[in-house]
Amino acid sequence: WLVIDRKVYDVSKFSKQHPGGSRVISHYAGQDATDAFVAFHNDESLVKKYLKSLLIGELAPDQPSFESNKKKSLLEDFRELRCTIKKMGLLRPNYIFFFLIFLHLLVLDAASWLVVWYFGISLVPFLVGIAFFTIAQIQMGWFQHDLGHCSVFRKPKWNRLLQIVVINVLKGLPASWWNHLHNQHHAKPNCFRKDPDLNMHPLLFSLGKTLSVEVSMGMAGEAKILKTESYRVRVSGLQLAHYNVFSFFSLEKRRRSSCLTIISIGISSVS
Repeated sequence: WLVIDRKVYDVSKFSKQHPGGSRVISHYAGQDATDAFVAFHNDESLVKKYLKSLLIGELAPDQPSFESNKKKSLLEDFRELRCTIKKMGLLRPNYIFFFLIFLHLLVLDAASWLVVWYFGISLVPFLVGIAFFTIAQIQMGWFQHDLGHCSVFRKPKWNRLLQIVVINVLKGLPASWWNHLHNQHHAKPNCFRKDPDLNMHPLLFSLGKTLSVEVSMGMAGEAKILKTESYRVRVSGLQLAHYNVFSFFSLEKRRRSSCLTIISIGISSVS
């Protein structure tokens, strides 16, 4: 079960049929999912029709309607800011802008191949073609990101269709895979083991000293941190010093390198 607008819903069976994937819902099991629900669903009136059959009760008056790990004052300020932005129309898409974005992506992608085809594969044309192709691929990633959020068209199906064209055809990655991971990222941002953006390949990456400890603990099995400062862990009654062995790249304070992130995404796309 989970809570939306102080109402409790049993989503045990529905989670398997959820268009956004079951993990997004499971991350909020037993918690308040109001803000995530609003963020993920543009047409709330349509989605709430499906919630009626899942309703099993309401929160008691003395129970808070927000996540326990969040401050009520900050959450109220955020909700007020979101309503203000929505009323100002800042969330409405500019179709001309997105059309020009898509057009310049196609031009850059075509130019990268035409340069090599017309001028040959000597050094200068080859580097120019690589530059065009790299810029196009990076921009395609951000464009399909907006499509994945259903931020370009009002109807989700048109966003999904164009996203498939951009990421599947032009970039060579499955849209369903990207949506599955990115939905979890926005459902639980910066939550270790729930946010896929933090769950980089355990043999290559970890983020910060605390996460490095957790990664090594996860590989060793059930463990408890004895002294965070000295980085010692207890595994099956034995004390083991943690020397960041599994973290070839320890990124302090979640300073993520774009290069390492791209490498991690590449590994994930294959595995």
